[in-house]
Amino acid sequence: MTDLYPPVEPDDTGMLDVGDGHLVYWEVCGHPDGRPALVVHGGPGSGCTERARRYFDPARYRVVLFDQRGCGRSTPHASDPARAPLLHNTTHHLVADMERLREHLGVDRWLLYGGSWGSTLILAYAERHPDRVTGIVIPDVTTTRRSETEWLYGGVGRFFPEEWERFRAGSGVDGGVAGVLGAYSRLMDDPDPAVRERAAADWCAWEDAVLSQEPAGTPRFYSGRPSAARQALVRICAHYFSHGAWLEEGALIRDAGRLAGIPGVLIHGRLDLAGPLVTAWELARAWPGAELTVVDDAGHLGSATMRGHVLAALDRFGAL
Repeated sequence: MTDLYPPVEPDDTGMLDVGDGHLVYWEVCGHPDGRPALVVHGGPGSGCTERARRYFDPARYRVVLFDQRGCGRSTPHASDPARAPLLHNTTHHLVADMERLREHLGVDRWLLYGGSWGSTLILAYAERHPDRVTGIVIPDVTTTRRSETEWLYGGVGRFFPEEWERFRAGSGVDGGVAGVLGAYSRLMDDPDPAVRERAAADWCAWEDAVLSQEPAGTPRFYSGRPSAARQALVRICAHYFSHGAWLEEGALIRDAGRLAGIPGVLIHGRLDLAGPLVTAWELARAWPGAELTVVDDAGHLGSATMRGHVLAALDRFGAL
């Protein structure tokens, strides 16, 4: 099966006070007595989507979705640096928010689903709270190692040299990837809205270029988002990536042994230029019992084949 489940509306929503002036939006849909599952969105800073609900059988799952700090419907919104400083927006804060949300909703243990940045956050949470996780499904595996961000915002430029030069020039610095990311983080905190808008446009143009040759590539995948959503995404991304996501290099793969006993399904596109397959392969080797499926016709944006594998994995867990 490659068709998503029919659209479903939330049965309950709320704003959870997680401290530091942040309110995190959450919603719950599906069967009230179904298997609890948490959707962890990407970005960082993309926000949860209605489409993500449709990967779960509503007769079998109780699905929780949330917008991470500063994005989507959570407040304050990171598009406005004057109202939303990012001091208290780190990987460790987000892991704590997930655990607080679990307690708030009265969930004992839950399955975790998400890809790209979402997979990094899932792994960080699960390695800290393995007793709270029943299973994990990850398409588009990333661990946000500095080596991975150096590839995405530098190394892959060998395939797009003109576009990468424009991206680097937009940062205003003539240096390596770390300097470029730090410069964009500073630009996105500039008090001048025009400066922030230009930086967000340059960043998204680069992201669009990386995805442009994928089988499921969509023009302006990032650039076409509304201005506030685009600026929040870029500001949060630059903030996280310029700090290595506050994770010790390689720690999530190094500590994957902590996931022993948690069934995991990793699904990754062989054509993923943004996040090459090697990360998923290394994680599967380090995680006892994890399954890795490589999808030959998919990149970072997936394919019908990848969607089928994700649905099959979630249906399998839902039937347990």
